[in-house]
Amino acid sequence: MAASITTSKKELRKKIKSILSRLPEAAAATQSFNATKAVLSMPEYKAANRISVYLSMPSGEISTSGIVHDALKQGKRVFIPYTYKLTSPKEGQPKSIMDMLELQSVGDYESLKPDKWDIPTPNEDSISSRANCFGGMGITQGETTPSEECLDLIIMPGMAFDCHLGRLGHGKGFYDYFLSRCHAISQLPFRANSRVVALALTEQILPINQDIPMDVRDYCLDAIALGSGDILRRNVHLDSEK
Repeated sequence: MAASITTSKKELRKKIKSILSRLPEAAAATQSFNATKAVLSMPEYKAANRISVYLSMPSGEISTSGIVHDALKQGKRVFIPYTYKLTSPKEGQPKSIMDMLELQSVGDYESLKPDKWDIPTPNEDSISSRANCFGGMGITQGETTPSEECLDLIIMPGMAFDCHLGRLGHGKGFYDYFLSRCHAISQLPFRANSRVVALALTEQILPINQDIPMDVRDYCLDAIALGSGDILRRNVHLDSEK
């Protein structure tokens, strides 16, 4: 079964990647504007003080630049992904993981340099001076200690999504492992669950009769903000919050 799910995921990623490669830049820009407007209208976003936001690639996904600028302008604490190899992975840990490190200002955001995927990324020299969403400074090396620190809202990317809030990632497992760490903290009595919202181009949404192949490590979302400007919520059909 596991092998079958893995194969199905690879085939779906290949299919969606081909579709997105033909999406005109102007159409992606319009959808990014619509999805951004939808996110900024969400009660979860308005109430959040601590959010994490993926930093988008130049093409093939919803741009998050508008969300980052608005969140910083609103005085929210904004954390962005930083992936790295663990020095000494423990049993059950992947070799590489993702932490969320804080952006310090709009100027800090605009000074980030693109990595090999053209994703804006913090300079290694700045890592130790950045707050981690789990508490403390710099990277965690996979340690997740009991803390009141975490996130109110997590805005994440994906390759494909279904109408039941299933998500297909890019295949590295970074977000699934990160969410498992957030979930562990949310079980503590002083922590509420982080709300998890994805952004999706309409081309990334599967037909209503098709589901994302998922296994026990995969997490469902709380909502998806679409490039149409609509918001898809769990157990609710398309819910326009424009």
